[in-house]
Amino acid sequence: HRVISLIILFNGMNMKSDILALRRQSRSGLSGVVIPNCSEMTQSGEVYLDCQDQSLTSIPSSSTWSRVPNHLLLARNQIKALRSGSFLGYERLSSLDLQQNQISQVEEDAFQGLTHLTTLLLQHNQLRTLSEEALIPMPNLHYLRLYDNPWKCLCPMESLIRTLQVPSNRNLGNHAKCAEPVSLKDRKLKQIDPDLLCEEFGPNVNVTQTLEPNPIRGKLDATALCHTYLFPVTWMDCRSLTEVPPGIPDNVVRVDLSLNKIHHLKPRDFHGAKSLRILNLSSNDMQRIDTGSLSGLLHLQELDLSSNRLHFVQYGVLEDLYFLSKLKLGGNPWMCDYNIHYMVYWLRLHPGVKHSGLLCQSPLEYIGERVEDYVRSYNRDCPKDRQLSRPDQNQRDAEIWDSPMELQGEIEEEELEPSHLRAPQKYQIFRLA
Repeated sequence: HRVISLIILFNGMNMKSDILALRRQSRSGLSGVVIPNCSEMTQSGEVYLDCQDQSLTSIPSSSTWSRVPNHLLLARNQIKALRSGSFLGYERLSSLDLQQNQISQVEEDAFQGLTHLTTLLLQHNQLRTLSEEALIPMPNLHYLRLYDNPWKCLCPMESLIRTLQVPSNRNLGNHAKCAEPVSLKDRKLKQIDPDLLCEEFGPNVNVTQTLEPNPIRGKLDATALCHTYLFPVTWMDCRSLTEVPPGIPDNVVRVDLSLNKIHHLKPRDFHGAKSLRILNLSSNDMQRIDTGSLSGLLHLQELDLSSNRLHFVQYGVLEDLYFLSKLKLGGNPWMCDYNIHYMVYWLRLHPGVKHSGLLCQSPLEYIGERVEDYVRSYNRDCPKDRQLSRPDQNQRDAEIWDSPMELQGEIEEEELEPSHLRAPQKYQIFRLA
């Protein structure tokens, strides 16, 4: 009876194990990996699958999802290796984000079937070597990020480095650097001589010999200094900077430069960022914005300049922002003197811009007053000898307020003519919104 009881108990345990296994399989598919809590979204007809920050250790099976994605986001997981056939079933992918994992191995057929892939992000991983054969299944690859990996620049890397150095592959592997051997440390993969890699440990080569530093060092661009994300739009998160990074790609829609130490915006800082819609420059201790620093941002919709040290905005700074709809200005020590007038005139001529935080912080008598109210009082109380003279001396204050600054300048120049030669003039204002 004891033997029979033990057999029954053993069989019962096996049945329980089988049931648990079936439950696990039902939640994970055949791979044995629990289905992650990913988000599926459609934008502009493209399917995005967001599996970021899910603690994944492998690529989820494509059969898991209700729709075949065009963009797969796997950043900030715990993936250590990309095995052969990892992306079978993902043939429609045009972008693949694998940055900030722990990837140290990529097998040659890992990207098999990704013939439509144009963007592959592998930066911030643990890759030491990668063969050119791994890239062959992706004939349409145009953007490849490999920086911040500890590349071991020896003979197995020769084919990859030759591929990266082909002139037509100018967006593949930019800023990736060798970590070893010592003789090539911190040299860019695009700049080293691939013929030397397989000779590095030849009989006449001193592996401890260091090369002379390159006297011409190019500045790192935005793709190397910022984290790039593809979901829900292409955007960049930039930290620990003292200036705007150059080379923001023309397909980036949002850039977050907040919480840095960018004290000064210079002309052409955002040159080329023609698709930028949202720009966050808050909390930078910024003191100055030069005219032309925002030039080219014709499609910018939201600009955050809050929590800086701006006293005013120079004339002409905002002229290219035709489609701006939101402007955050709070937390700045705005000084209510004549320099602040440009900001008010620009906002008055762009009534569709919702702005906040434009309050006088100095001088003492205007603290807490709305800058718009200060400018109105300035024009109302302006001494007669400082007011603009017109042929009609009985003009109302409202006419002064409504006059564009450029028109006022034209009037002043024309009234330098002697009074006995001056004929009555009539001016008509046309506003082009």
